[in-house]
Amino acid sequence: MFSLIIPVYNEEGLIGELAARSIKAVESFTTHYEILFINDGSTDSTLQKLIEVRKHHSGIKIVDLSKNFGHQAAFTAGLEMAMGNYVAMMDGDLQDPPEMLSEMYRMIKDEGYDIVSGKRKGRKGKRLRLATNLFHIFFKKIAGIDDMENSGNFSIMNRAAVNALVQMKESIRYLPGMRSYIGFRQGYIEYIRDDRMGGEPKMTLSKLVVLGADAIFSFSKFPIKVCLFLGTIGTIVFFFAGIYALADKIFGLSLLGWSSTVLSIYFLGSIQLIFLGVVGEYVYRIYKESQNRPIYLVKKFYDAELEK
Repeated sequence: MFSLIIPVYNEEGLIGELAARSIKAVESFTTHYEILFINDGSTDSTLQKLIEVRKHHSGIKIVDLSKNFGHQAAFTAGLEMAMGNYVAMMDGDLQDPPEMLSEMYRMIKDEGYDIVSGKRKGRKGKRLRLATNLFHIFFKKIAGIDDMENSGNFSIMNRAAVNALVQMKESIRYLPGMRSYIGFRQGYIEYIRDDRMGGEPKMTLSKLVVLGADAIFSFSKFPIKVCLFLGTIGTIVFFFAGIYALADKIFGLSLLGWSSTVLSIYFLGSIQLIFLGVVGEYVYRIYKESQNRPIYLVKKFYDAELEK
């Protein structure tokens, strides 16, 4: 069986075309499939539209989450509930073309890959293009994961890779990084990412910043290394500054003015506050993990097999 996971949040205007294109794309290479729409706490008529579409297509299943848990949590719900031997993830805004699934499926079946991911070589839309590209380049450099650049959630995995991924239970999640972390034989297919078909983008700049922070703090020691580097530089600078001040005192040279002293104190205080913020961020994440709360909660699962 082939499973396709699509999280949606307030996408009432896209559901019809999203379902139609996804079904057509999947049926071009298999007849034994399920499409799991994860309704991530939508407040519009997204759920009602999905239920209506589902009446005409038995292969569609709906996982209705109890509230908006976020993009990564919604994908996690789909991964844990998917039944397929091959499982694909795709965003619900049609920026990832479902027509590419057939080629990705062929690669994973015929070329021996465990994971095939879409790698964006360009974007038709301009929304957040610069910020997204900078994030991928920055993350690649600091996390040391070469195959992460311009790769998002759009991917297909075999059952072994899916089982490995769902074993990772951290509550603060960045699935593209986790997918790279688990290893296996990974392949890539390049594509031009489309602009949204309609509606407002759900990935705002603030959400991109939060996702970027999750990725960096989860997969890189970069923040700690920066603190260590600045602390070392500061120690060296002020060690020699202390020697200079001592020489001034001994040899009666003119001491630096109070303004430079005050500025040095303010500078050091600011650096210390940054360090405290970084440490606080790690402590907060440790606290979140120790709470061991569910990553998501399912309100209702719409499945034709269970309703028979």
